[in-house]
Amino acid sequence: MGGVNVQKLSPTVLSCTPEEYNQEYMAEIMRSFTVYLTQMQNPGEGRNTGLNLTNLQTDDQGLEVGELFNYRDASGMMGYVKITLADTPNLRGNTATGGVGAATVVIS
Repeated sequence: MGGVNVQKLSPTVLSCTPEEYNQEYMAEIMRSFTVYLTQMQNPGEGRNTGLNLTNLQTDDQGLEVGELFNYRDASGMMGYVKITLADTPNLRGNTATGGVGAATVVIS
């Protein structure tokens, strides 16, 4: 499997912990943590030579826009990976039935 090129994270160097409480040190820790959270919540682009997706759900219920799911078409066929969109729902249990012709039942 190929590597994932996630946004280049800039390493944060933390200074040695002071023996007593230091407001400047705590402010530095909070700034570093804020940078880390920002980087993790905005991962950036990715490029893969291989990808293995396991245990994908079969609809987009509860997924955020941009997340993937294993689409089941009207015939029940699976194997299509779709991306969750805000304006295109793929409902759980969205099925239909139909019939053709008539049947007569005689009980004697």
